[in-house]
Amino acid sequence: MNPTLIAQLRATVGDAHVLTHEDPTADLSAWENDWRKRAQGRALAIVRPGSTAEVAAVVKACAAAGASIVPQGGNTGLVVGSVPDDTGTQVVLSLGRMQAVRSLDAANLTITVEAGCILQNLQTAADNAGFLFPLSLAAEGSCTIGGNLATNAGGTQVVRYGNARDLCLGLEVVTAQGEIWHGLSGLRKDNTGYDLRDLFIGSEGTLGIITAATLKLYPQPAAQLTAWAAVPSLDAAVALLGLAHQQLGAGLTGFEVMGQFALSLVNKHFPALRVPFMAAGAAQAPCYGVLLENSSSESEAHARSRLERLLETAFEQEVVGDAVVAESLAQAQGLWHIRESIPLAQAEEGLNIKHDISIPVSRIPTFCTETDALLKREIPGVRLVNFGHLGDGNLHYNVQAPENGDAATFLRQQEAQVNALVFQQVARFDGSISAEHGVGSLKADKLPEFKDPVALALMRSIKHALDPANLLNPGRVLHPLNPSR
Repeated sequence: MNPTLIAQLRATVGDAHVLTHEDPTADLSAWENDWRKRAQGRALAIVRPGSTAEVAAVVKACAAAGASIVPQGGNTGLVVGSVPDDTGTQVVLSLGRMQAVRSLDAANLTITVEAGCILQNLQTAADNAGFLFPLSLAAEGSCTIGGNLATNAGGTQVVRYGNARDLCLGLEVVTAQGEIWHGLSGLRKDNTGYDLRDLFIGSEGTLGIITAATLKLYPQPAAQLTAWAAVPSLDAAVALLGLAHQQLGAGLTGFEVMGQFALSLVNKHFPALRVPFMAAGAAQAPCYGVLLENSSSESEAHARSRLERLLETAFEQEVVGDAVVAESLAQAQGLWHIRESIPLAQAEEGLNIKHDISIPVSRIPTFCTETDALLKREIPGVRLVNFGHLGDGNLHYNVQAPENGDAATFLRQQEAQVNALVFQQVARFDGSISAEHGVGSLKADKLPEFKDPVALALMRSIKHALDPANLLNPGRVLHPLNPSR
């Protein structure tokens, strides 16, 4: 306990917004537990500032006291990057109170929001003004835009709109020294030196604390149609993606692939969702479901015509075995709900080993064929839950324990071997071991093995230049520069 620092923090943000274990009525578990229940830490304090000025004052106080800071948004991350360690010395800086939509510039097609703004609330604010903010994630009801930017989140519409980085024009950031960078520019062209914005995006709170962002808006599409197709193989799914690029062009806004076993878990644990074309006992059938979305600025009739023509071509080329086009918004939402329920179905099945990888789209079928065979040979009975954003080459290539096996034991005994096998295969296929979830602390020890050494040295130089005392989210992305800390 550091009473002097705690007193300073309370004077800065108010007594009600500093929580410590010294208060027997305070429950800190929501901030100290990792969303996946992979880690539980113990914080010195949870601090909830209400403004950028308060964030800066908190950082200055922590820097003076030598207390490290763990920035936290919605705490929905998947790589243990936003919870404290178990030393009881770290301050969790929660941005949850900073939720304001500061401004919306319709002519400039931009919106400026604070970092604690929940993604779904941002989408709604844009929609109410007649615009689209296209970042869409399964956790959008609880994740925050600050966390989305800190991890450069992807989601389901990257194929058209790009990652969070591509949707951001400007940032407001508090540095490790407690200074404020006022970079909330809505400019699309500003060639006046190094791009600091892109430096902080994806840095997972290790270089600075994002407090606000200016983001791109888009016109609402006149129509948005969703189709579900059954394809006989990943090769066929890649072929369908190629046809979709050719025939839909920029209208292709989403392209998801789901392995049959992944869908069988949804069918098993959430039967009311009614997975299309899922026959009884089809868990091991060698086929995939594809969920694709076509948007149009013209009309629903135009969008439907193009989508149906695409599917006709795919049928003729024997790329698609069966397909259905949603006839209503409710049907479309139902199809997307199936896709988004795969992680929940996995959790119901038991603890699993998650991988968020990216592979060049053209090489994904061969990667999966070879890696599936490798894992099944090395760990008999293992079950593979393969799904993700095929449109941008991002797979959630997850590994479930053998049926009727103890999932916790499997995770404890096999995770290291499974990760080694999968990551080596990813490297063989010129991929990345983290596509959209980040590095956090789960993968920090893997970067020296799989990151270009020159790139890693440059990253360390940047970290040392911006945070020489290693106070911002230490141990995340990069191992601490000072081993004694």
